[in-house]
Amino acid sequence: MLWPSIALLTFVTLQRLAELIYARHNTTALLARGAREHAPEHYPFIVAMHAAWLIGLWFLAIGRPVDPVWFVLFMVLQAMRLWVLTTLKDRWTTRIIVLPGAALVTKGPYRFLSHPNYAVVVGEIAVLPLAFGMPLYAAIFSLLNGIILAIRIRAENACLQQSTT
Repeated sequence: MLWPSIALLTFVTLQRLAELIYARHNTTALLARGAREHAPEHYPFIVAMHAAWLIGLWFLAIGRPVDPVWFVLFMVLQAMRLWVLTTLKDRWTTRIIVLPGAALVTKGPYRFLSHPNYAVVVGEIAVLPLAFGMPLYAAIFSLLNGIILAIRIRAENACLQQSTT
């Protein structure tokens, strides 16, 4: 049965495209308000890894059954993603953009984690392939994502530390 896998991948693809549009809008608005981008050199690697992950799923997961337990976990992650987006509102971007003088967000999921968006992404990178019964794919992309996030979080923490001191 093709339609469950196609429906799920279509949902994720449209979600990611909508988020890129939202992020671009927010980035433009933040920069217009005097914000600055930090550590952009790793951003193309993030985009490439996420694109490869999703494109690979389109090639390898079509027609595979969707495991209901992993699917539910993936949908819980989507609710958490929405919580992050609604908490950050116009400050959510896919880049490291810092608005001078703006306080760090400490409400919503940020009460519990420094980087809840990255926690969601870690889950998604693993859980979606697992929903399609692809543990090796999940492991490979989780490793790649972990390497990129180690660089990203270190860069983000450094610039946030500088902007709050």
